[in-house]
Amino acid sequence: MPVLCALLVLVGLAVAVPATWAARAIGRRLNALDAPGVAGQVKEAPRRVPNTGGIGIFLGFAAPIAAALVAVNSGAADRLAAGFPAVAPHLPGLAARTGDALILLGAILVLHVVGLIDDRRPLGPFGKLGVMALAAAAAAYLTDTRLLTMLDAFPAGHLLSVALTVLWIIVITNAFNFLDNMDGLSAGVAAICGASLLAAAVVAEQWFVGAALALLIGALLGFLVFNFPWRAARGASVFMGDGGSLVVGFVLAFLSVRITWVGTAVGPEGGAAAGVGAPAWGVLMPVIVLAVPLYDFASVTIIRLSQGRSPFVGDLQHFSHRLVRHGLSRRAAVLVIYGCTAVTGIGAISLPKLEWWQAALVGVQTLIVLMVIALYEWARTPGSNGAAR
Repeated sequence: MPVLCALLVLVGLAVAVPATWAARAIGRRLNALDAPGVAGQVKEAPRRVPNTGGIGIFLGFAAPIAAALVAVNSGAADRLAAGFPAVAPHLPGLAARTGDALILLGAILVLHVVGLIDDRRPLGPFGKLGVMALAAAAAAYLTDTRLLTMLDAFPAGHLLSVALTVLWIIVITNAFNFLDNMDGLSAGVAAICGASLLAAAVVAEQWFVGAALALLIGALLGFLVFNFPWRAARGASVFMGDGGSLVVGFVLAFLSVRITWVGTAVGPEGGAAAGVGAPAWGVLMPVIVLAVPLYDFASVTIIRLSQGRSPFVGDLQHFSHRLVRHGLSRRAAVLVIYGCTAVTGIGAISLPKLEWWQAALVGVQTLIVLMVIALYEWARTPGSNGAAR
């Protein structure tokens, strides 16, 4: 199945590249370009770049899943099994998960449409937040995808588990929406986080989660063909917009919850007993994988609140912007954040398989990475005791 996951990355890539190219062309024709933003938002000067690239990411992820669901629920499944024998044992499990897959696709479709509307006519932060909460609640409750299910043993524990899951999904969705502030940043960080989660899914034999992550990685790579600043003098030719960032964050948040199942006789994906005997600290793996996006989300929120500003109104105080002010080029800042994300992600992959003291070392390593980043920023910030060193 690792080979199949690698092939699914190529499938997502093959769908996303032409879809993003077409979305860019449509965006140019319709004049659907980068806009100044909502009242009070501080942005760099708008560029004449279409912000319709999220369509390519959405199609690169959702179209193959929809096609697979049609295949396994029709006569095409038998032909698929004949052509790909390694897939055959997993087709019944995929068919059994059709309802859950449709709920996920429905949730991201709603977010995608809301994002596309917001890219054209800003809806305001609380309208989008409400839609995120509804989509997260529906996905968590209807698919029984929840954090800390051990809370079910206590009164109202099930509802608390759902509430924590909804909060996690909202935070991660917003974290990647916040990260979409520099060419190649949000998509690249998401691809690295997705790759770390995919490696963990393969280790845990969670094939359906792994397949979904593989498609997402492929879709993101296909988008990055047009979004990464390959040459310093020439930036992105298309942006993902909210129509892409909301989908990316939601999918990563949802799948990161699915991958935290531990100690069950049969894994949530059916078939292989994914996660059997895994220690409880394995549930912290997504937190470590997503540590850098969470650092950006937390730090910029704290900065805005300390200035008496709304944390949901954008500005130029993100981690990436701060690195540029410290002297890095924009592309170098993006690559530094890629590297930090990879360091924490690699450390998290084996977390569910480690002894407690080994898991503690991974946690300490992650904290050291974040502390080094924070100390560097503090030392280089004008007005701090370590300014201009």
